Amino acid sequence: MRYSSQVKPISYLRANTAKVLAQLADQREPLIITQNGEAKAVLQDVASFEETQKALALLKILALSNQDVAAGKIKPMAEVLARLRAKRSID
Repeated sequence: MRYSSQVKPISYLRANTAKVLAQLADQREPLIITQNGEAKAVLQDVASFEETQKALALLKILALSNQDVAAGKIKPMAEVLARLRAKRSID
């Protein structure tokens, strides 16, 4: 995705807030806001933000899992299943 077409100065945002919000919801592409010619902020619609947060959470879980594997904090599946079955039969 190219963001070069999705760059607007903060003055554009001030003058066209409703239009910008509608475009964000429709196009679901982030908008880079500049101030004095420098990128200062990124705006995105709420649905895209939530999707990004879910993806980041999943990546964090995967990274933590990889750390556990590298540290040897794993157990054979058969052992785990046996413990679960034993616990289930006790309850």
